[in-house]
Amino acid sequence: MPPTYRGPASLPSNYAILSRFSEQDHEYLSQEEGVDYHPRPKKIVMPRRSYPHLPHTKFSNGTSAYPTEATPLLVSQGLPVPLIEEQIDRNKSNDHESTLTLMKEEMKVLTKYSLPVFGSQLLEFSLVITSVVSIGHLSTTALAAISLGSMTAGVTAFSIIQGLVSALDTMLPSAWTSQDPRLVGLWTQRMTVVIAFSLIPMYLLWFNAEQILLFLKQDPVVAHLAALYLRWTSLGLPAYAFNSISRRYFQSQGLFNVPTRIILLVAPVNVVLNYLLVWGPAPVRLGFIGAPLATAISFNLISIASIIYAVFFAPTTAWHPISKRMFTSLGVLVRLGLGGVGQTASEWWAWEFTSLAASLLGPVALATQSILFVSAAIMFQAPFALGIATSVRIGNLLGERTARKAQATSYTAILMGLVIPTCSSTMFVVFRNHWAYLFNNDPEVVTLVGTILPIVALSQILDSNAAVTGGIFRARGKQFLGALLNLSAYYILGIPLGIFLAFKWKMGLAGLWLGLAASLLYYAALSTYLCVQTDWNREVVKVMERMAREESKGNGGVETAHGL
Repeated sequence: MPPTYRGPASLPSNYAILSRFSEQDHEYLSQEEGVDYHPRPKKIVMPRRSYPHLPHTKFSNGTSAYPTEATPLLVSQGLPVPLIEEQIDRNKSNDHESTLTLMKEEMKVLTKYSLPVFGSQLLEFSLVITSVVSIGHLSTTALAAISLGSMTAGVTAFSIIQGLVSALDTMLPSAWTSQDPRLVGLWTQRMTVVIAFSLIPMYLLWFNAEQILLFLKQDPVVAHLAALYLRWTSLGLPAYAFNSISRRYFQSQGLFNVPTRIILLVAPVNVVLNYLLVWGPAPVRLGFIGAPLATAISFNLISIASIIYAVFFAPTTAWHPISKRMFTSLGVLVRLGLGGVGQTASEWWAWEFTSLAASLLGPVALATQSILFVSAAIMFQAPFALGIATSVRIGNLLGERTARKAQATSYTAILMGLVIPTCSSTMFVVFRNHWAYLFNNDPEVVTLVGTILPIVALSQILDSNAAVTGGIFRARGKQFLGALLNLSAYYILGIPLGIFLAFKWKMGLAGLWLGLAASLLYYAALSTYLCVQTDWNREVVKVMERMAREESKGNGGVETAHGL
């Protein structure tokens, strides 16, 4: 899948390539429940279950919820019971409903969860596009520098952060619906510690970027400006990492709208900052460095807004007091996170490598690749949002010990992942001969784009499925499995096949995209099979075991960490 979910580093390299060629040539680029498994843990933390036939219970803080077996404990602390307020969860009779009926209900829930995530993804793109547009009117060299700088940032930092933070997709949703929802805050604190240490080598690379880029034979002027871009962007690197963590913190509690609203507030500020710092009045105009500085400021504003919301507006049910426990069990997050890094970075680097290979085919091919890449990246946001929603929903259901509904959710998400991209794929095919005019007027580019768009349309369907199954893997803690699938799909099958078709069989850029389509077909088929074969009762047991170990550790016991 295109590395669009990596966050705000995706588009600059592609738009910069596109704009660079525009300046050089005006015509070129402008299971059933109740199954018992052995051995069982010595102590199982039972999930909180809702009883819709009972009246709401009022709490001292003015909130209300349906009473559960944990209600006395939570009431004594003045906290609301953090239920997932979905009708399907309140309906006690749905345990006996058919899988098809459950799937219909889960489709409504996944749609409800996905829409705000989709909005936040598009708004996040605006933070990047604004900077690219600002830089685009300075000079060709400046555009080349921001292209190189953003690519370096993505490979050396953003992809790694996104991979590490994916461990929270496994830990937080199930913790929220467990006996102790404060584990959401505890795991969030632990991930903050892990990310803090991981930033050290990233800063070392970024502050020595110019020497590294010169060693890689980059143009000295471009290398200097790219290193300058990284230095100023580094002011927002901790905030970028924190935002990735806080987003999971909110989403695991069902607060999907919170990140969207925050970015919605910051996006206009980012536009103003870019204008003032790049093109504004002399007292505040900074030129080239104004764009990365505006991006860094925007990242920090999002962090500040997230903290304010969490402290003053969000329920404190999920928060865990700061303690020494935040420095424990870091190995679990590192292990899951490294699997996530393998999954995220392998995709990221594969698509960057494909763009690099396209540059060897000439300016027309590179211009076409930029258009195709950006088009696929934008359309990918919808299935990616569905993947995030699926991960959260399944995690919540596993924490509630509802294996059958978790299974129904996985089936529903896989089906939706095939239906959603049909719209964009159909649009690509229908308008293939005119699509390139949205970006460029060069006849050669327009023709080549029209030739390859049908392949991109097929890739969209396969890529969407990969995004959804990736979310299911994260909910189950199978990031390492996703990494193995990605590595084999891209580096053993897709990239070698694409290079062979492009250069040996003289198929050009179409050959590279056929290789990518083959890798996505392999990943989608195998990942779907593995998801369908999942033993969801066993997944529930694994979550209960993990919660039992955390409770034992919280009570002063010794954690016996073993496989998730």
